[in-house]
Amino acid sequence: MKANLDSLTEAAASVQEIPADFRVSITNAPGNNAYPIASFTWFLVPQEFPDLARGKDLISFLRWMIADGQAMTRNLGYAPLPTNVAVRISQKIAQIP
Repeated sequence: MKANLDSLTEAAASVQEIPADFRVSITNAPGNNAYPIASFTWFLVPQEFPDLARGKDLISFLRWMIADGQAMTRNLGYAPLPTNVAVRISQKIAQIP
């Protein structure tokens, strides 16, 4: 098995349930084409923003990353998020006040 962007995305797609805190491992993910040594890149986001304008900008950036930004991942050497993971992240972003 060779590591490539598709095998990393497949490993990420193996996640059936993503907990509220997003602590999930995709190491040794099931699937014939899932690369076994894989992980997500984590982004820690505060629950509250003292500077509301900066908070709004960060939320806009996160929304862009999950939507339009996904089109740039391959050219930058990152594996695109599978749809099930992107949807869960979008739901979590929508909960940020």
